[in-house]
Amino acid sequence: MIAFVSGQVAALAPTTAVIEVGGVGMAVQCTPGTLAGLRVGQEARLATSLVVREDSLTLYGFADDDERQVFELLQTASGVGPRLAQAMLAVH
Repeated sequence: MIAFVSGQVAALAPTTAVIEVGGVGMAVQCTPGTLAGLRVGQEARLATSLVVREDSLTLYGFADDDERQVFELLQTASGVGPRLAQAMLAVH
């Protein structure tokens, strides 16, 4: 598991932040609230959760560890995947 990423914010998109970590740009899926606190060119530290699927590896980012724990807890409910859990966090 990747517990967190830390580095300079290289780019921002409506659902994604790219954080430069050791010369590698890590695309991190984030809620709008988390993205609002980031600025291109500034340092950032995001708690993360890596979701492994048959066809993809997706890194989800959070402002703090508590938000990540809620995200992971939501996914334990039947029928709740990472996208729905992230959407629930976005409106929480």
